[in-house]
Amino acid sequence: MDTLTQTAPAQEPTPNPAPVPHGPFAALRRMVPRSQVIRYLIVGAWNTAFALALYWLFVRIFTSLMPHRGAWIIADLAHLVSTPIGITSAFLCYKHFVFRTQGNYFKEWLRCFAVYSVSFPMGLIILPFATQFFSASPHTHTYAPYLAGLVNSAVIATYSYFGHKKFSFKK
Repeated sequence: MDTLTQTAPAQEPTPNPAPVPHGPFAALRRMVPRSQVIRYLIVGAWNTAFALALYWLFVRIFTSLMPHRGAWIIADLAHLVSTPIGITSAFLCYKHFVFRTQGNYFKEWLRCFAVYSVSFPMGLIILPFATQFFSASPHTHTYAPYLAGLVNSAVIATYSYFGHKKFSFKK
């Protein structure tokens, strides 16, 4: 048999290993689990805590600046000011840690705002009603705007995962 006609046994191509995260958030990304849902829950917990902290900060600021205004007005103003900051923080976390997309910053940021824009008007409705509801009880009266913020955050978190997965960061 001629050595030129012999062929080496076919070898299966070796699969490429998962890309190693690089860039400014690489160390944090390596610590976050691979499961997208778990990453979403971890980042969601951070985003919720951050957004609530911003909201609560603005409730305190507006309460001290306008002590004679109703709690529901304070809740809505705090929501109006804190939401764009919270959305931008959420966008960066989702982009880098959950959906791990490359490029398209402005396009994905706009899509992220679009997903949250559905819930934004809902917050302007939920917050006054929830604030009034919690204000009616002597046990929760003092914390009414804060508890209303928690209710609003729960509603937003429930639907936002699917909106971001299917729209904001679709591949």
